[in-house]
Amino acid sequence: MVLMTQAPETAKAGPRKHDREIIALAVPAFGALVAEPLFVMADSAIVGHLGTAQLAGLGIASSVLTTGVSIFVFLAYATTAAVARRVGAGDLRAAIRQGMDGIWLALLLGAAVTALLMPTASAFMDVFGASDTAAPYAATYLRVSALGIPAMLVVLAATGVLRGLQNTRTPLYVAVGGFLANAVLNVVLVYGLDLGIAGSAWGTVTAQWGMAAVYLFVVVRGARAHGASLRPDAAGIRASAQAGAPLLIRTLSLRGILVIATAVAARLGDADIAAHQIVLGLWSLLAFALDAIAIAGQAIIGRYLGANDAEGAREACRRMVQWGIASGVVLGLLVVLTRPLFIPLFSSDSAVQDAALPALLIVALSQPISGVVFVLDGVLMGAGDGRYLAWAMVPTLAAFTPLALLLPVWGGGLTALWGLMVFTMVLRMTALWLRSRSGRWIVTGATR
Repeated sequence: MVLMTQAPETAKAGPRKHDREIIALAVPAFGALVAEPLFVMADSAIVGHLGTAQLAGLGIASSVLTTGVSIFVFLAYATTAAVARRVGAGDLRAAIRQGMDGIWLALLLGAAVTALLMPTASAFMDVFGASDTAAPYAATYLRVSALGIPAMLVVLAATGVLRGLQNTRTPLYVAVGGFLANAVLNVVLVYGLDLGIAGSAWGTVTAQWGMAAVYLFVVVRGARAHGASLRPDAAGIRASAQAGAPLLIRTLSLRGILVIATAVAARLGDADIAAHQIVLGLWSLLAFALDAIAIAGQAIIGRYLGANDAEGAREACRRMVQWGIASGVVLGLLVVLTRPLFIPLFSSDSAVQDAALPALLIVALSQPISGVVFVLDGVLMGAGDGRYLAWAMVPTLAAFTPLALLLPVWGGGLTALWGLMVFTMVLRMTALWLRSRSGRWIVTGATR
């Protein structure tokens, strides 16, 4: 496995050149991103047949765990943009050194989050309003899975390094291997050794640490080849944290929306939270699929700006938005056509199926909007425009929160809740479109 899969290119080009660049990066990124939610979906499929209470517990614990990890997604996003700019400027040694700072930061943050979650797992179940039947399963899954958080954050940071180096194939290979290992381990531990929901958590933790080990091997080998230091650098780690701070605010706002949605669904009953887990799993799968173009955008835009090619960045942005819309239409149609077949894979409970079907239809209709949102998100991240992304998300969270919390009072169900989720996507699309039109995100040079 190599760190770079293509040489940096700049200069004006038509749609075909941008299509080649997008495809070269987005197709393997698509496979890697799709593999990530498949971890949770595989767990859901295996645990779901243990019972509705176990699936409900998994849904709540997964939301807490995903939040604990995803708020640090800046480890991938900020690293991708920073490394890509250095690549565009032709300085691979500095690019990899910057990536190593992100990996060290990931290890520190992962250890802190694990130390927080393990002793407080039961308390989180109370906050989320888990039922008496689902809470014990949720707490068990969360305690075990917390041990894998440092590995998950290392995977995020190392993935950002490779994406910035225009290499999305290695993350694909690692993600596919990790998913297969996770699926096999889950089946063996849950059913073969009869460990129940705890077995599912242990299988995922083992797979995550295996993925982290592979990433570290690849990045360390690249660092030695280019003469980049492997030692932790306090100043570099602080710089990585400061660069990621705006994206942390943005991600906290986004995760706040998802956490509030899960908490509201939990209070609607076990059938609704189980259905919500199924719909959220599919929504995450679709989101990661659309995000493949955004990942390409981060790497391509960062590289163009690092090479002082503002016009190339503008052209790439326009083309990627077109790809986002078209991909959203295709994915939406696939959901509409397959939704009657999809839900029975995760639950045989008719109440769960009845709650999930209309919510899935709403998710399907919103996919073209999601395509625009994810692509423009990626473009602005690649440009290092994290400050705008942060403050654009805060009003969205402020608009969603009171409406969602009042939904049970108004008698709204899971379908209404997912309608509100789509409302937040419309708000995000508006804010991102206005920024992209302004051109203020275009700042050239090796650093922003």
